Amino acid sequence: MRESLSLALVGVAIGLGISAACSKLLTSFLFGLKATDAMTFIGGSTILCFVAVIATYLPARRAACLNPLVALRHD
Repeated sequence: MRESLSLALVGVAIGLGISAACSKLLTSFLFGLKATDAMTFIGGSTILCFVAVIATYLPARRAACLNPLVALRHD
């Protein structure tokens, strides 16, 4: 899980940097928001991190419940 979450956090950090740089270009499309609205960046990052945690935790929990000897003998 640590590897997957670290990749997700690196992706969010890179995405925040790129979106902050491109926000000035997209100002004409934003209605009612500033180009660097902190709540939008925080909300989007939080949702992406939450989805990454769920997508990582469910398969990891399922794999942790398996008996390794049974899994190896199954094939």
